Amino acid sequence: MDLRDSDRHWLLATILYSELSPSATRTIAVEQLLRRSTGSADLDDSAPSNDGRSGRSLFPEAPSDPKKKIGLYPPLFYAACTAGGLVSCGLTHMAVTPLDLVKCNMQIDPAKYKSILSGSIALLKEQGLGGFFKGWVPTLLGYSAQGACKFGFYEFFKKYYSHMAGPEFVEKYKTLIYLAGSASAELIADLALCPMEAVKVRVQTQPGFARGLSDGFPKFVKSEGYTGLYKGLVPLWGRQIPYTMMKFASFETIVEMIYKYAIPVPKDKCSKTTQLGVSFAGGYIAGILCAVVSHPADNLVSILNNAKDATVGDAVRKIGLWGLFTRGLPLRIVMIGTLTGAQWGIYDAFKVFVGLPTTGGVSPASADSPAVKLSKLT
Repeated sequence: MDLRDSDRHWLLATILYSELSPSATRTIAVEQLLRRSTGSADLDDSAPSNDGRSGRSLFPEAPSDPKKKIGLYPPLFYAACTAGGLVSCGLTHMAVTPLDLVKCNMQIDPAKYKSILSGSIALLKEQGLGGFFKGWVPTLLGYSAQGACKFGFYEFFKKYYSHMAGPEFVEKYKTLIYLAGSASAELIADLALCPMEAVKVRVQTQPGFARGLSDGFPKFVKSEGYTGLYKGLVPLWGRQIPYTMMKFASFETIVEMIYKYAIPVPKDKCSKTTQLGVSFAGGYIAGILCAVVSHPADNLVSILNNAKDATVGDAVRKIGLWGLFTRGLPLRIVMIGTLTGAQWGIYDAFKVFVGLPTTGGVSPASADSPAVKLSKLT
């Protein structure tokens, strides 16, 4: 139906003179205008939005558990997501240290470590069973810091970019929001990961270099300086940013499709066990895609961190273009698929534990959002 002139004037005045942010103002004004136009009470002024103000969320999700203290999008929400990312990434990467060690050695010395089986046998003979966990401390610390930044900043940037898009464009550009949010988060996360990754690779691939972090870190710094810890940062970005963009965007899309086509009831009607199962399944499929996309850069990171004066050109010449895309790929698919599925499962289990909804499964602009209702009225 057509809006009355008084309604149009009221809407314009609300947007011009409110002290709230433009996106929040627009959402609140639309909701109030709908009430004035329809007399409906189904939009509650008192319902908290994602940014803590009244009005509906620009990026709606299932409501948080009212028995818990944490709501959606206050600082404590981001702190909880940061903690969940720390736990999920640190523990999972540490758990697959043996696979990671075999993979790194296959990338550095393919003549000696020809396959997963032969490489594992060779390492077992040379270093014993304990050798399979060499480098677990820098792995735990590095990927804990990376996971904290990755998941915490992803939630922040996803919300931030959704506000930039505005409620009328969130649904249309949701995949771009996922991609931009995850890329921005990983750019920061790799600054935390890079030093530990450099030490980890050196410890794992140079026999006799060091036993672990305690002696490996000072030895690395003495040899190459503190700047050497960031020598592999650009290749690390080349590996991790595409990986994380695929990890988050494909996960969000896969989970949404599972709830839409494979489960006959809405997400909020599913049990928490079912939702966590969906998170693991979506994460595993996303992890396979991540491994393929990021594998060439993963080979470069391993080679650059193994040798003091190695360059990207040296690495490409050594491994060859075909080898850059394929060397160690089957093992990495198994490792990253399992790793990513477990990460999403642990991360969402942590969110459920603190009273937050699991990730994904709700379209950014739902059918009952204010923008969609207004478009139907006008």
